[in-house]
Amino acid sequence: MAKRVRKPTRATKPLVKPPVRIGSLDAAALVGELRQLHENAEDPDVERMPADDELYGALLYAEKHTDALRGQSLDVRRDAALKRVRLWEYLKEQSELHQVRAVDDARGAGAHWEQLAPALAVNAPSAAYNKAKRLRAGTLTDETPAARPVRRTPEAVLEAERRLALEQAAERRAQEEAERRHALLVPAAGRLLEQRDGLVLGEDADYWFEEIEAVLPHCRTPLQMVSLNRYLDAAVRALAKQEQQTARPVALTDEARLALDAAAEFLKAARPGPITP
Repeated sequence: MAKRVRKPTRATKPLVKPPVRIGSLDAAALVGELRQLHENAEDPDVERMPADDELYGALLYAEKHTDALRGQSLDVRRDAALKRVRLWEYLKEQSELHQVRAVDDARGAGAHWEQLAPALAVNAPSAAYNKAKRLRAGTLTDETPAARPVRRTPEAVLEAERRLALEQAAERRAQEEAERRHALLVPAAGRLLEQRDGLVLGEDADYWFEEIEAVLPHCRTPLQMVSLNRYLDAAVRALAKQEQQTARPVALTDEARLALDAAAEFLKAARPGPITP
């Protein structure tokens, strides 16, 4: 029977099985539980155990003082040891995330890969680069519905970073466009509000003008901008509906008609279209 040849896995292919990770954990609470076990065992040195938020020091203490639990049941000793295992695993995961940030800061400060090599415990600049990319894999996700961590290969990390950069660029463009629209929104709403007396306002339109008048002087936050845009749109729609139903113009002056047309044109142009990366 011919031996099956295993096909090489693409370096950028998503993980079939996501790695199991501790993830989010209330480490301080778990250290507190570990401390309680030592207090229950009447550990004479428990007051020297570091604070709950000093994870590394607390783990070193618990390791050094395992004999203090010797008189406890197997269940208690097993529970304490498992808590230590879990906390060490959590600490390892967190250390990788923080090391990635440190590498980024070093690179941002002009450090070369040959300078980072000894700090990353490798022997060559290329090895430092590859190790940094493998560490970064833990902070990135692939494009699968489950958003699994990417493979720990430089190719997979570069692909994920490229995708992330495109998403961030699209988000920045959307934010810039929103800021541009908001800069035009306040003048358009203010100009229409100034011409209120030159407009024939039905009950609906009058209500929305009151809403515009209430929010316009304090329109600063994104939420207020969204509200103002909604009120302006509703007011313009109410006036257009009123004209259609009565077959009479709602603007009594040229200034009012220009303000109304300008608001309608702004709203038409401000409706967001599809965002492409």
